[in-house]
Amino acid sequence: MNIKILGSGCANCKKLQAITEEVVKEMGIAPTIEKVEDIQKIMGYGVMRTPALVINEKVKVSGKIPSKDEIKKYIKSEQ
Repeated sequence: MNIKILGSGCANCKKLQAITEEVVKEMGIAPTIEKVEDIQKIMGYGVMRTPALVINEKVKVSGKIPSKDEIKKYIKSEQ
């Protein structure tokens, strides 16, 4: 499983990354988590608002920080 956090490095992007890391630890899984800050790559996903969460190359949410439960649901849907 591959998880990407898309964002410029703002506080919300860092918060999404921290929450996502907590969730995968709680779930006992070890996906690859990548931070993508390159604006061209972010736009390549069709994301106009960050932060965004991408799991297995599918944009799950953008423009907000999802709750832990939402992140778990997104991860489970890709397992």
